[in-house]
Amino acid sequence: QVQLVESGGGLVQPGGSLRLSCAASRPINSFYSVAWYRQAPGKQRELVAQLTRENITNYVHSVKGRFTISRDDTKRTAYLQMNSLKPEDAAVYYCNLDPPLLTWGQGTQVTVSS
Repeated sequence: QVQLVESGGGLVQPGGSLRLSCAASRPINSFYSVAWYRQAPGKQRELVAQLTRENITNYVHSVKGRFTISRDDTKRTAYLQMNSLKPEDAAVYYCNLDPPLLTWGQGTQVTVSS
């Protein structure tokens, strides 16, 4: 079973940036789309960004133009570059496939506050 470990979260002021990383314990077949999800308190987990095997990216409307998803299969790592962060971006961020076929990791907390 592949284990996912997210990191890179933290406290940032509005307008700031963070780069999240997601390391997989074993190689993931590039056939699958990689995705980042987030879950804010009291809300359902939502898909934020997706990177398909054709290297096509898709984003939820609220983060378009601010977030960038990427992957480095040689390092078994996916990334989410988050710029111009807003308070409403605060959540626990998770990576997985799309659909989320793997066991969820512990996530990484992102807090956006002045």
